[in-house]
Parts: sequence; structure tokens; C-alpha cells
Amino acid sequence: MRYSKELLKGGTPLLVMSVLDGKDLYGYRIIRELEVRSENVFQMSEGTLYPILHALEQEGCLKSDWRTVDGRRRKYYHLTNKGRRQFAAKKEEFLSYTRDVTRVLEFA
Repeated sequence: MRYSKELLKGGTPLLVMSVLDGKDLYGYRIIRELEVRSENVFQMSEGTLYPILHALEQEGCLKSDWRTVDGRRRKYYHLTNKGRRQFAAKKEEFLSYTRDVTRVLEFA
């Protein structure tokens, strides 16, 4: 199913943080991991991903560093302690919200 941009807008940073939870990844791998986990439901362009990564980094939720692997230089991202706390809180908030929305929609 395709979701509207309005529906995805608020949840996309949460999805990015979930992919980075416990892993250091570079941009392309974040996109691919999201596609794999969602069975290609969530497909993100670099033009969508990098502003999210930069915003999360400015908020102190992510840190990045340059690494050279197999002769290729890439910028890797990882969650900070603040990012892990924020991810846990936002995840719980989102799950609670979806439960409440589902409860209301069941009466429709």
C-alpha cells in the first residue's frame, strides 16, 4: 500500500532512527535496510533521507563520522545516547497513538 506524504511526514524520522538503533550505517545502507524491513513498502530517496539525517544530527540525536571501507569513503551515522532515549520515547508514543486510532476506527 502507498501512503500519503502527509501520513509519512511525521513518522519518517522515527523509521530512520529505528534502522540506526544498534547499527552504524551510511545513507545508501539506511535506505536499503528500510526497504528490506518494510518489504519495499517504505522506499526513500536520498533527497528525503539526508535532510532527516542532518536535522537529527543538529538535534544531537545522531553523530556521524567518515570511514573508508574497501577503498570507499562514506559518512556513517549512529544514534547518540540522546537519540536512543528519544527513539524509545517516540516509538512508545507512536505505538500508543496507533492503538488509540485503531480503537476509534473499529467503531466506524
